[in-house]
Amino acid sequence: MLLSAKQAGKIALDFLMEEWNVPEEEEEWFVIFSCRMLGPYWYVVEIGVEGLPDQWFIQVYDTGECDPNYTFTSPIRGSDRYIDLKQLPSMIAEILVSERNCR
Repeated sequence: MLLSAKQAGKIALDFLMEEWNVPEEEEEWFVIFSCRMLGPYWYVVEIGVEGLPDQWFIQVYDTGECDPNYTFTSPIRGSDRYIDLKQLPSMIAEILVSERNCR
């Protein structure tokens, strides 16, 4: 494996921040919860927002590339109210609402 777990986590986080055009000052809201090597050529990185149940799972290959078809999971449905997002910056809340509604 050419990448360490720490490098794979950073690559996945950077990918997600770029995917959503998250401003640098709001990146601190996102946390890497785990980074697991699965097989000899890729990692699965779990990213979320601290204190919320939402999670992104991103595959990072040993080449440093991310699979653009990441997985998002949340127990909160689009039909639920979004009162859990009131304390977040508006952009992060919008990302979570969009992801929850797309499932």
